[in-house]
Amino acid sequence: LFDDVYPFYLLQRKVFVFDVSTIIVIVVFLTFACSFLLIIPGIRGRARLYWTFRVLLSLTMGVVIVAVQFTGDWETGWVTANTSYKSFSHALVNVDIGLHVGLAGVNVTLRGNPLNQVNETIDYNEHFAWSFDADYDHSYSEGLERGLPTPILYVAEKFTMQSPCSMQRQYRISSHYASATLWVAFCTWLISNMLFSMPVLVYGGYMLLVTGAFMIFSLLSFSTVRNSLMCPIQFGTAILRTGYGGSFWLTLVIGLLCFVAGISVVALHYFNLDLLKTFFDLHEDKAEEYQEMTEVYVNPHFVSKGL
Repeated sequence: LFDDVYPFYLLQRKVFVFDVSTIIVIVVFLTFACSFLLIIPGIRGRARLYWTFRVLLSLTMGVVIVAVQFTGDWETGWVTANTSYKSFSHALVNVDIGLHVGLAGVNVTLRGNPLNQVNETIDYNEHFAWSFDADYDHSYSEGLERGLPTPILYVAEKFTMQSPCSMQRQYRISSHYASATLWVAFCTWLISNMLFSMPVLVYGGYMLLVTGAFMIFSLLSFSTVRNSLMCPIQFGTAILRTGYGGSFWLTLVIGLLCFVAGISVVALHYFNLDLLKTFFDLHEDKAEEYQEMTEVYVNPHFVSKGL
């Protein structure tokens, strides 16, 4: 004890939206995009515009599919409340409490209004992971040993295995299935790019449709948790309510974009193949396509014999 107060140990905290893994994914895809922009001046004519649109659109789909695996805002919620700050203390503080659910765990945010209260700076963000190689209950026990503020521990306790709410079991299963279907969508996205480069355009369009379908399946998997009965997270009269976050809606937009792109490619293949070939820079000259012969040489010896 330090002046009859449990000590607080400052550790490296993880932001609730972006972390190192997300930044690495974005940097990798930006490197691919910049590399393409360096060679784009070598493409002549209107094909330069088509190449730029196709490559940037495809990279956008890929970076979203991978990046949302590591973001922490699939479901978010905030509440402002007057609550106790420490165990064994009757002092009340006015704080903003945030809950941010990702596919790999939850982040609990605590921010004071104002930041400096009870002679301390109240600005916390703690991550509790539930991935396959993580032990959520162990992370919660470490938080107890470090003496985290009471609101953070109260919210985190709702997701422990011992909690009667069973919120971790619900969120963990739905998140694992959502993550798995997103990785399948990433594989089908890679296959679609291979098919477009072969080129087998119509099959590339079909694989884009499959990519969009798996992204929608991931959203359906994650949203199933909201159909179950949820334990209330209440601070006095204030209740922390959550809703779908930015990563959820971004995944939905990119999934619908995959559907639109796939349907467009398949429709053009059956109704306007020339336009599709022009967009993919595959349009050939008709004379070369039909191999027309402009001159014919005949041996007069065979003509004289009636052959």
